Amino acid sequence: MTRDAVDPSVLELRGPPGFGRPLDGEALVSSDPFSPRYDLDRSTGLISRKGHAVEGHNLAGKILVIPAVKGGVAAGWAFYDLMRRGIAPAAILCRETNPVFVQGAVLAGIPILHRLEPDPVTSIRTGDRISVDPTSGRVVVSRFGG
Repeated sequence: MTRDAVDPSVLELRGPPGFGRPLDGEALVSSDPFSPRYDLDRSTGLISRKGHAVEGHNLAGKILVIPAVKGGVAAGWAFYDLMRRGIAPAAILCRETNPVFVQGAVLAGIPILHRLEPDPVTSIRTGDRISVDPTSGRVVVSRFGG
């Protein structure tokens, strides 16, 4: 875990290069895997699956942090549909993903990274401010309130 020497509330995560443009945003962290087709109301962006760790939260414009992906070929059109409606996540950080999920994010223009160290699911909290640079595989987390 890399902490900034000047500000210990800043955490840096690193991994292999991902896809997309650099951006800043607010984290929405789930301990449950995610499916863009089955876990949300695609007309509103609200996580609607009963019992999901972030049920009731809206992913629109958030940096979605998830342990794994669920589902298959539907990710491509589901992410594109979310983007077209203006309710897609700003970016996605995963422990592990799969080619179909990545393909869906790329089609929709959603930045995506995976295999980050330290583990994004356990080191990032919902509400943290995040700077994502997919090309360098670098994520910087600033904690609200330390």
